[in-house]
Parts: sequence; C-alpha cells; structure tokens
Amino acid sequence: MTAPERAERTAAADALCAAAYEQCGGPDTGVALVAVGGYGRSELAPHSDLDLVLVSDEGVGLGEVAERVWYPLWDSGSKIDHSVRTLPEMVAAAGGDLRVALGLLDLRHLAGDPNLTLRLRTTMLAHWRRQARDQLPALRELVRARHALVGELAHLSVPDLKEAEGGLRDATVLKALVATWLVDVPHADLERTRLALLDVRDVVQALAGRAADRVGPEMWPELAAGLDLPDARAAQVHVRELGRRITHLSRLTWRRVDGVLSRPATRGARRPALTPLAPGVALSSGEVVLDGRARPAEDPVLLLRACAAAAENDALLAPPTAARLVRESPPLPDPWPAEARRLLVRLLASGRGLLPVWETLEETGALALVLPEWERIRLLPHASAIHRYTVDRHVVETCIEASALIRSVARPDVLMVAALLHDIGKGDLTEHSVAGEPIARAIATRMGFDTEAVDLIGTLARRHLLLAETATTRDPDDPATVDLVAAGVGSAEALSLLTALTEADARATSAKAWTRWRAGLVRDLARRAAAALDAGASPPRVVADDVAIPPEVLRGAASVTVDAVPDGSRVTVVAPDRIGLLADAAAVLALQRIPVRAARAWAQDGYGLSVWEVAGEHLDAAVLRQRYDAVVEGRLDPAGRLRPADVDTLAPTVAVRPEASAHATVLEVRAADRPGVVYLVCAVLARLGIAVRSAHVDTLGPQAVDVFYLQEDSAGVLGDARAAEAAHAVRAALSGDAG
Repeated sequence: MTAPERAERTAAADALCAAAYEQCGGPDTGVALVAVGGYGRSELAPHSDLDLVLVSDEGVGLGEVAERVWYPLWDSGSKIDHSVRTLPEMVAAAGGDLRVALGLLDLRHLAGDPNLTLRLRTTMLAHWRRQARDQLPALRELVRARHALVGELAHLSVPDLKEAEGGLRDATVLKALVATWLVDVPHADLERTRLALLDVRDVVQALAGRAADRVGPEMWPELAAGLDLPDARAAQVHVRELGRRITHLSRLTWRRVDGVLSRPATRGARRPALTPLAPGVALSSGEVVLDGRARPAEDPVLLLRACAAAAENDALLAPPTAARLVRESPPLPDPWPAEARRLLVRLLASGRGLLPVWETLEETGALALVLPEWERIRLLPHASAIHRYTVDRHVVETCIEASALIRSVARPDVLMVAALLHDIGKGDLTEHSVAGEPIARAIATRMGFDTEAVDLIGTLARRHLLLAETATTRDPDDPATVDLVAAGVGSAEALSLLTALTEADARATSAKAWTRWRAGLVRDLARRAAAALDAGASPPRVVADDVAIPPEVLRGAASVTVDAVPDGSRVTVVAPDRIGLLADAAAVLALQRIPVRAARAWAQDGYGLSVWEVAGEHLDAAVLRQRYDAVVEGRLDPAGRLRPADVDTLAPTVAVRPEASAHATVLEVRAADRPGVVYLVCAVLARLGIAVRSAHVDTLGPQAVDVFYLQEDSAGVLGDARAAEAAHAVRAALSGDAG
C-alpha cells in the first residue's frame, strides 16, 4: 500500500503549498511555486522534506510573497528546503552544479503561472541535453566517489537505500541519463525496481519514525512484516535483489555512455559495425552480440563462448543476447564437452571483466544453465562481519583475485574452478567446507574434469580454510603443525593450489583478512609444509610413441598431416631432426591463428616428431605444408608477425627444474595463452643453439603451461650458466624485451 500512500502524501503536500501561495497573494503570471527533486517526482516518504523553489521571470517583483509563502508551511509542521530564484538564475545554477541540474529535471508545477513552469522545465531539459557530453564525465566521477564512500546496497551489512550503489540515487541518475537522449535503459524494469525500493524506504522510515535510509540488522523482521514477506531472510533477499538490479542497470548504462562519449557525435543513423570475436560471436558498439551465423539451438556451448569473449575483451554481454541464449540454448551435455570447460575457465580467469558478465548471467537467468547450484548461495549474507560482500559476490571476487595468481600454479583451471566452488556448501547447517566438498566434486565431474582434477577440486573445497586457520592458531615450529597441513592436502600440487586459493579467498574477504602479517604466516607455513612433502614434483613426462616415418621424410623432406578429432584437429609434423624444427612447426600454426590446446614433441632415430591438438576444424594439410616450406626456406619470417603483446597483465614465469631429469635440462614456462608462445620459446632456444629433445605443451584456461627438455647440440645437459642464459632469454622474449 505504500504507493497509494505516497500519492496521498504528495496530494496533501500539493494542496498545502497551493493554499500557502494563494494566502500570501501570489501572482498568477510571471511567478510560480514548483516542486523539485523527490517531491517533484511525487515520491514523498513519510518523513521527506518538501523541496520547493519560488521562481520568477527576470524583472518581476515578488514583493512580500518571497517571505510570506513559507510561513503557512512552517506552521503546518512540514520540513521544507526552499529557495527563491529568477529563471535565468535557475539556468545558471544548473550549469554550475550537477546536483542542482539533476534536481531540476524533475520539477513540477504547484501554484502560480503554469506557463512559467512549463518554460522552466523545457529550458532545463534542453540545457541538460545540450550540455550532456560535457557534464556526464563529471557526473560519472560524482557517482564513482559516492559508490566508493558508501558501498554497494546488495552487499552492505547495513544497506543505505538512497546513497549506496544500486540505491535510489542511482535510479534517479539513470533517469537523468535517459533524459540526455544519448542512451536508453529498460524503462519498465527500472521503474518497477525503483518503485519497489521506494516501498522499502517508506516502511523503513515508518519504522524508524524519522527520515532514515539505512536498514539496521534489528530492522529486518519488522521490515519483512511491513512488506508482507515471510521472514527477515526473505526481506534481505528482496532488498538486495532490488539493489543488485539497479546496480546492473547502472553499470550497463554507464558502459553505454562511455561508448557514446568515446565516439564523435554523428548525424543520422549508422549501421553498427560487427567485429568477429569467436564462432557465432561478435563485438558491436562495446557489447558482445551474436552474429548472423549463430545458431543457439544447435550450439549448447555458445553461451559460454559469448561470456568468455565479453569478459576477455572487457565488453558487455548484451542483455538481449543473454536472454536469447537462455530461451534457445539446449542444456549442456553431462559431462560437458572440453570446449565448455575451457571457456568457463577462461571466463573465470578474465579478471575484472568477469564481474559485469557474471551479473548479466544472473540478471537474465542464464547462470542457471551453467551452474544451477548457484541458487544455494545467491545473496546469502555471511555470518562473519569481516566479510564485505554476500557469499555469491565474495565468490566472484575470489575468482577475480585468483586470476592474478595463475602463474604460481601448474593447474590454473583447477584453481579457478576451486575459487568458484570453495563456498558452495554455505547456507546449510553442516559446516560449509564439509558440505561443499561433495557438491564441488559433483559439479567438477559434470564439467568433465578427469578424476585427478576432481580430487584436487574436492580437496580444495574441503580444506580451503586449513592454511589460514592453522597459520594463525598453531605454532609453526611444532612438527605436528606442519604434519597437519601436509596430511590435509596430501601432495605438493594440492598445497600450491591451496596457497593461491587461500590468498585469493582472504583478499576477497576484506583488507583485514590479508594483512602483511597474516600473509607472512600463511606463506611461511606453506613453505614448511612444502618441504615436508618434498616439493618440486616432476613435470609431466613426455610419452614418445614409436611412429612409422613417412617415405618422404626418409628422403629428407617434411610431412604434415591433419586428422579430425572431436572438437578440433590433430596436426602431425615429421621431419629430419634439427635445431629449430619445433619452432618452425609452431610458427606455422601461430601464423594461421590456430589455437593450440596441447602438443608433444620428441626425437626418434634422427627424426623430429610433433603432434599438435588444435581448435581449428577442416584444416588443409597442403596449406600448412606450404606455410612450413615458406618458413623453412626463409620466404616467410614469423618473427615480425608473432611478437608478444605489448602489455601482458601477468608476467610470464620461466623456471629451470634441475630435479626433473638426469638426462636433460627441464625448462618450465607459464605464460598467457596466445598465438606464438611455443614459437617464441623455441626460436630463442634455436638461436642459442640449444636442442629441444622433447616437449609437453598444455593450455589450461588462459594459461599455457609448457615443459621443454633441453640438451646441448652435443646431447649434453646444460650447465648452470647456460641454463640460466636460456631461461633469461625465453623470459625476455615472452615479455617483449628481446632484441
């Protein structure tokens, strides 16, 4: 009933103001009493002020009206915020203060000259639209500053219904953005959400007995009763859902504003350009959409492909696109295809680009297609006050933090999925890490992970608090403390993943949860446990098959063959062995922009063999062979075309693993997955005269994890100085520092 009550309050206030104007003898022309701000929008809460302006044409004398009109209002007990200005002064005030300009967009006639009010309203709107391109950047900074100061309505322990991100102030700003005619916003959705949030504020003020906008913890049960909701939990979910919806609309609209402001003003309609990003997916005006070839009903992986493309390109997943995918996409098979698993990991490891895409998935219902278990933790408050976010948002922030740590682990795919699932057991009576382990295992199995990865993900979900709790509550010098951690994780690989997950989880919790002191304790304990587990497990052993050498290779030529495999192709390159052979084979695939998922290479009886698992389908072996010949003969120089990107958010890691082999020097490389990584590594080694005797190449989400077994051309292990030289050169090449 709060909407009708707002209308009644507004009507009563309007009558009071009109009577006051009439009692003081206000003129019928040249002067008007107008309502602005929330009163102008007819949205009076039980304890709202009346925002009033007495406005006049320039040169019109107000006499005693300017003073006498306020007395009846004061006498009535109303709280008023009033001013007296001429029309030119109103325009000047709006030009000098964004807050004033916003308030005047909602002005409404109360008494006096209606034509003056109409002219004033028309003038304010025209001024706002004319100055929009100049004023919106400043408005954006005001909004950002308020968000940073107050926080986000959906996640605050004490939500501020007006000033928080996703609150009523943001809803008003959205209406102002629409009024510029530069961007649009889903009107029905915004208005429905805004009115529902006004209902909440009305009940809060009625309960508080004053002009309050904050919902204290003790208020939720009464608020639930006032809103006719079952209980306090339902009230929290309701309010936080409203806040998150407005936050989503606000972020969406501001991204569109940024896109408009970054383009020069144009006249007339233009057909938006489409930039292809992935099969069926394109970029248009800063938003990821489907292209004309997309067939959602025939492609269950298309949703994840669009999401990963949006997040990695820091673009919006267009809500209509997400909604269409929800309507038309078939369910993912159980288990998922490998492409779906890879795309999910890329999405989770995309950094800050993950958040807006994940919000779109939630707001459009698309997330239920990928992770129906998310409903368990959606908008679930944390029991601990140290957490700054609800459980679901905390999980997303943990993924964002973990994305910066993937260079420190050999299985970034496991780390990212464990970050997503580490709190999935919350919301139950059972301790959440215990409840979460079987859920995480079931989800990881459905996603198509192998048994080893499922075990790691389950262990991380079960033990994700082990390092943090043990480091801060037990004596690290006691052997039993180290034994406790070692026994809990079971392997050096699991410990490495747990260390990264612990840091990401703590950073996502709050600044207090990952201080220098806490970080030092956790890392010290992890080092001690690693020593106990004999850390430094060997890289994956390269299996060398006994392959029949093609006749043309026996005659000194090279062979390139292509075989179709599910979801891609297998490319086999065989040629007489030489230094630089692997670099040339890698260059061919990189120049063709064919994504490499995995590869292995080895030497056999004087011949070099490499087998490449790639994403491309319908590859032409003859074309690849022509490219190979052009590279070998020097007619095509890959070096200039395959330089590393100028900027890489995460630096590559290159490490020599002396314990991994007695017959070769093992070089382990972790770098961003992009065309040319293997080529850059092997080309540097070839220039140094170092032979790659075998290799294991793997792409795990956004990271390439490549292991190379190196020998001198004379078949000897590299000396320490030579190994350090190779590692330094490879690191420089991948970082773009090589000459």
